[in-house]
Amino acid sequence: MLMGIERLVDLTGVRASGLTGKSTEDIATAIHTCDVDTLAASDGHFSGVVRDGQTVRLARTVGIPLRYFVAKMFHGPFLVVGDRIDSLFHWCNRQKIGWQFDPTYTRMVPAHYLLEIDQIGCPDPSPRYHRFFNPAIAQGSTDIDEAGALYVGAAYQALRNWIAQLPDGEPIAVAFSGGIDSTSVLLMAISALDELGRDPALLRAFTLDMGEGKDAAQAEEVMQSLGLIDQWERVSVSPDRYHLEEAIRVIEDYHPLDVQCAGVALCLLETVRERYPEIKYLIDGDGGDENMKSYPLEDSDLTLSSILRNPMLYQEGWGVDAIKHSLTYTGGLSRSYVRTYAPAQRFGFDAFSPFTVRSSIAAAVALPFDHVLDGSTERLYTLKQDVVKAGVLAVTGIDMPVVPKRRFQDGAGGDAYRDWRVSKAWCRRVFMKQWESRLKDAWEGNHLRVSGNDTSLTPPAGYAND
Repeated sequence: MLMGIERLVDLTGVRASGLTGKSTEDIATAIHTCDVDTLAASDGHFSGVVRDGQTVRLARTVGIPLRYFVAKMFHGPFLVVGDRIDSLFHWCNRQKIGWQFDPTYTRMVPAHYLLEIDQIGCPDPSPRYHRFFNPAIAQGSTDIDEAGALYVGAAYQALRNWIAQLPDGEPIAVAFSGGIDSTSVLLMAISALDELGRDPALLRAFTLDMGEGKDAAQAEEVMQSLGLIDQWERVSVSPDRYHLEEAIRVIEDYHPLDVQCAGVALCLLETVRERYPEIKYLIDGDGGDENMKSYPLEDSDLTLSSILRNPMLYQEGWGVDAIKHSLTYTGGLSRSYVRTYAPAQRFGFDAFSPFTVRSSIAAAVALPFDHVLDGSTERLYTLKQDVVKAGVLAVTGIDMPVVPKRRFQDGAGGDAYRDWRVSKAWCRRVFMKQWESRLKDAWEGNHLRVSGNDTSLTPPAGYAND
């Protein structure tokens, strides 16, 4: 292995969204020095990678995905880092080593960890994980009003901080179903704009209507009741434009519910982009269900006991030390946030949800769920509406209307949603088939293929000697 060769290929750089407490320069320095205390002292989102000698360190929060792949060349292992699987593949292809690539060999950095990888050659060592987010679990008040004020208050501050960093006068789109999370985000944004001395009319809420869904009628009713109907728009899209295969390609994942959610998100955002090419910024309520554990247990193999015994399960999955942990995809919202991130990126939106930042998550997990639920699954299904409604009233002074919960794809598609339900096995087959076709040229085109042992190769341009 040649020494003195820069073998970190960073395709993204240090990125941030709604970052507070620390600057991006602080984050880069903290990653470089493995300073988890500095990372912990920030809020909002970041991702980044820095090399320190033979050690590469990477870190991210929920809102900005980060992936890596170990490519092999004569100069040693090249760690290629980016936000998407296909960007890693494209780099390898440009170096004529795309034949080495396998999407399942890519790795996702788990949210809320700084990980270290040593570049010392074969065999590649396992990464070392250092956690920088350690919220107090179940230490908050059991009073719903107090818990709501804490939770929504944290989300409000995060959203206000994000808006404050935008250029004044920029319009903001709201992905709006009229449900609890999107309505609370809309009302928080209006209050934040007003507090910042900006025009609340900069907000425009968009609701997808694919013909039979209940969200459009529900959203219209909610906006009428709030006196905001002039800031609402129905986005009617034919179900023919809904394509699960395209959703799999965009989010590079094969969890059925996330694929279905991304499919309707693509329909919504494509149409908004067609109508309003000037809108750059998008807010939604993603993460609200995860924070309040507001998912029907009958849709999964989870039990009330499993989600109470694993307080960060919905945000992070089973954890990096668990048998169920997947290096390729991590777990929980850490994995599934691509359902929001990738569709937004596809159509040029900068997306943000105040429920995904660490301060909001910390406020949520502080709620003593075990005590409040007292073993009742039925209470679990009503808890979020009570907490969020109380919190919005405390923070904004608005008595927020609440409506029955339903999934994004269900609310947009109605009865057609039944035809969109597919198995994980089907989604995975589609995913692998898509990659099979992409890799065909890299494997079969001799003119595009070189050996990693080819000593005549020089380091890629821009990655020369230190």
